[in-house]
Amino acid sequence: MGFFTPGLPTKRLGDRLLDASLISPNQLELALREQKRTGKLIGTVLQDLGFITGQDLSAFLAKDAQTPTVDIAKVVFDPEVIGLVPFAYCKEAGLIPIGRTEDTLTLVMADPFNVVAIDRVEQITNLRVEVLNAPLPDILEKLSAAHDRSGSLDQTIDELMSISARSAGDDAAAPMVRAIDQLIAAAVRKSSSDIHLEPDERSLRIRMRSDGVLRAFMLVPKDLQDPLIARIKVLANLDVSETRLPQDGRFSTTLGRRELNLRVSCLPTIYGESIVMRILDSGALLMELPSMGMRAEDEARLAKATTRPHGIVLVTGPTGSGKTTTLYTALNAVNRHERAVFTLEDPIEYRLPYIRQTPINEKIGLTFGAGLRTLLRQDPDVLLVGETRDKETAQLMVRAALTGHLVFSSLHTNDSFGAVPRLIDLGVEPFLLPATLHMIVAQRLVRRLCPVCKQPVPDPGALLRSFNLPPPKDREPTLWKACGCPECHNQGYRGRVAIFEVLEIDEPYLPLLPEGNSEKLKALARERGMPLLFDDGVRRAFRGDTTLEEVYRVAFNT
Repeated sequence: MGFFTPGLPTKRLGDRLLDASLISPNQLELALREQKRTGKLIGTVLQDLGFITGQDLSAFLAKDAQTPTVDIAKVVFDPEVIGLVPFAYCKEAGLIPIGRTEDTLTLVMADPFNVVAIDRVEQITNLRVEVLNAPLPDILEKLSAAHDRSGSLDQTIDELMSISARSAGDDAAAPMVRAIDQLIAAAVRKSSSDIHLEPDERSLRIRMRSDGVLRAFMLVPKDLQDPLIARIKVLANLDVSETRLPQDGRFSTTLGRRELNLRVSCLPTIYGESIVMRILDSGALLMELPSMGMRAEDEARLAKATTRPHGIVLVTGPTGSGKTTTLYTALNAVNRHERAVFTLEDPIEYRLPYIRQTPINEKIGLTFGAGLRTLLRQDPDVLLVGETRDKETAQLMVRAALTGHLVFSSLHTNDSFGAVPRLIDLGVEPFLLPATLHMIVAQRLVRRLCPVCKQPVPDPGALLRSFNLPPPKDREPTLWKACGCPECHNQGYRGRVAIFEVLEIDEPYLPLLPEGNSEKLKALARERGMPLLFDDGVRRAFRGDTTLEEVYRVAFNT
């Protein structure tokens, strides 16, 4: 053994996690049974069962082995260094080389106790090994990206055009499949939420929506339009022969260890069928309340709300504001091992362990209302109703809260205060609101400043004055501006963060609820010092997460 030798543990991993209070005895017992059945590693089984997150397990292993952790997403990889260890062995052992000096190789491993793998790498490379730690899914994803041996999408398109020129239809099957896989992989690397295939008179334009902005990706020759669209329709179980009517479908694929679900919408246009694929990446879903970036007080209030025996918790905002992520994150905080949790969703975007999820299908009469009536006979403790959009659903939701159930749902309103008159408009009896409504969370998504190229504003005081904003009382103001670099495609922003407005319905608000007057509710909230959406956005700007200009663009009128 060379440079790094972790101290070998005297207990098995499951027992060490139990000692650290990261899992319960019952969870360990269930996991050991599942491990015996599947033959998987105990850490993998615990993650599959939802008993521990990959981040928590990785942090524990790193601390246990006294190994530093690394955010592998921020590492710039050298292809020559990665090539020092065979791809197949990297994948088998859950490791990836990220750097070397004259006699030392830096290795990122999911299991820093795997001394056999460390020995093997030292034998292969004739270098001493230094170990860092990262979650296995992150390592495998980077491996897949770094060792993409099938070439680029441009090369595949060229190959397809060559085949098309020879009129050899059967020969195009494999590269057509590869083209779709590479298109999806490119979208995931760009953190895109949607892929648009837009037919034009002379070409097929492909665009991707990243950070809420639709950007051009590439132009595909017109000859490949129909085969590409047909392939996507086959994957989504759509009728390939039907080109006159809109169709909706979905399919799943894997990228590394990440399972991706894609929702497909097909719309006829004058130049052919337009396809939009929404990428639902469960690996990108925030599943822990601290990861949402709320103020500490608001996070504590939401965490408390998930422990209530009954009541309604609403998340409001326009389409694409991150409501689903917040609902899932709140639901993940519920104790699912001692409570019966059900969801009604249209569609199911992410699959959660130990939760019974039901997709809405209005074509056969399974509406939110019909599904909710049935769920109330399933002995539930906690319900998630994806969207409250009609009178029947709203009334049944209130009835469920009155009969001892905790209900989560979403509404389309501009702020938290507008949810109250909206519920009354949907037919909820006003006098029932004080007894059922517990919390309303309004939110928006603002673009996150690129951490690589963001620069401090030279005169933040002048910028604050230009927006008629007072400086913070407790410190000198620091604000940042977007610049642009290759890492963020010269946009100045990379990713998005949420801003929140958390209205906890306590005693002073109760008399105002039956009136349904959102302005009175807002005035009382301001009087009590509650931060509004815009205020939370300014907080994010002072933290360096975004810019004041972005906050004004998204939340000024809320």
